[in-house]
Amino acid sequence: MHWLSRIHYHSFTSPLHGWLMWWRHSCTQLFVGGLSYDTNETILKDAFEKYGEVIEAVKVICDRVSGKSKGYGFVNYTAEQAAIKALNEMNGQLLDGRNIRLHRADGCRREQKSEKSLEIKEAEGKENISSCDHD
Repeated sequence: MHWLSRIHYHSFTSPLHGWLMWWRHSCTQLFVGGLSYDTNETILKDAFEKYGEVIEAVKVICDRVSGKSKGYGFVNYTAEQAAIKALNEMNGQLLDGRNIRLHRADGCRREQKSEKSLEIKEAEGKENISSCDHD
């Protein structure tokens, strides 16, 4: 028996494995831009649930100081197929009186910045943004 056949791959955790798991999850996340300032997380979730199971991590991003929506948010699906269907069918559609724009979140777009630069950018802007508390 070859020594490689004795390794339990399901229990093997490497940096690459961690990155692949993060990448797979982020392919189920959509960026939603062009939101009305009145759109809250309940409205966003209700609009996207018809395409598949939405994870509770639906977020409308708001300014921490004023509490007003910044006009964008994120929707997370449990399955990549649901995210693709929502992306194809909701992009450019009206939601709360505004045409919304959808993109896959950063992890699925090769031309976008690396995860590390996104973490730095998020850390720099964390004091000015938060999730909206109004529903």
